[in-house]
Amino acid sequence: MFEDPGNVREFTVDELAARAKMTVRNVRACASRGLIAAPRLEGRTGFYNHEHLQRLQLIRLLMDRGYTLASIEKDLLANPFRASEHALDLIDLLHSPARDEQPELMTRDALAALAGVPRDDALIANLVDLGLAEWADEDRVKLVQPAIVHAGARAIRMGLSPDTVLAMLPILREHLGAVANHFVDRVRQEVWQPFVDAGMPETDWPTVLGVIESLLPVAGQAVLALFREQLGESIDHALGDQLALAGEN
Repeated sequence: MFEDPGNVREFTVDELAARAKMTVRNVRACASRGLIAAPRLEGRTGFYNHEHLQRLQLIRLLMDRGYTLASIEKDLLANPFRASEHALDLIDLLHSPARDEQPELMTRDALAALAGVPRDDALIANLVDLGLAEWADEDRVKLVQPAIVHAGARAIRMGLSPDTVLAMLPILREHLGAVANHFVDRVRQEVWQPFVDAGMPETDWPTVLGVIESLLPVAGQAVLALFREQLGESIDHALGDQLALAGEN
């Protein structure tokens, strides 16, 4: 995700800006706010190193997420410059390819065939509204979250109506969002906060990153196991009710 300077140990402000994918003007603005350390000077030329690059990469990521330089200044100046590498490691971990699905291009006819229904552009419009797809061109759709779309298509093929399947997504997001927020809150209070209170010691960073890396599979396994349990109970109750009704008839 982040460009590494390789064997180049120092570079000019123009080279630094290019590697950080920022404008020279933004780099100078960061420098004037004290967001990056002063360069090494040779005459009137400043030379920057890998630490400057990492700091700017972190700033650029925060700006891409909607933070202003003023808000970044407030947050980052409270942290030592050496924390930039770890912050980048953390962001890279949370947004690694293993967690980010690759969008999938599919024709509208192929998408309809996937679900076993006639082509319906209104259905595609609903997928777009839900953030699951985007219009690509006149004939193709880009599936932004293909795993969810494929799962929904399988459910439709099983006999559920498209409207029923689409209506499930907000319900799942609401309840799973609450579970995720609770899980993350506990990790923040019981793992991250003690680490911060201890001064974020260098030796503890690998442990903290390891906990966060394990969070998704551990939480996913727990949610899946509990969902299977609850689903089994719901099916048992539903079958019991149906058998009782059949007995009355």
